[in-house]
Amino acid sequence: MDEELKDSIMGALEMVVDPELGVDIVNLGLVYDVVLNEEGLATVTMTLTSMGCPLAGTIVEQVKLALADLPEVKDTEVSIVFNPPWSKDMMSRYAKIALGVRD
Repeated sequence: MDEELKDSIMGALEMVVDPELGVDIVNLGLVYDVVLNEEGLATVTMTLTSMGCPLAGTIVEQVKLALADLPEVKDTEVSIVFNPPWSKDMMSRYAKIALGVRD
């Protein structure tokens, strides 16, 4: 996958907002990797801010909907992992400012 396509995918994922925090999953640092195979299957490896996140299903569905708009993506699989564990250090500067997190 070329950089332009990866940027398009990450841009689409920036439209997915964590309903509890009000910040997108990319800036929160929840998206670890995205791979698009030859058949157009996008595999998004991501985590959640907590293991027991009650909105996990909602976020997964929003990821699939966001990528469905890209013509190169025929289907999306979301793999939720908890290793490495998420921490506030993974957030972008934008997310930290939006949430009032100090380093």
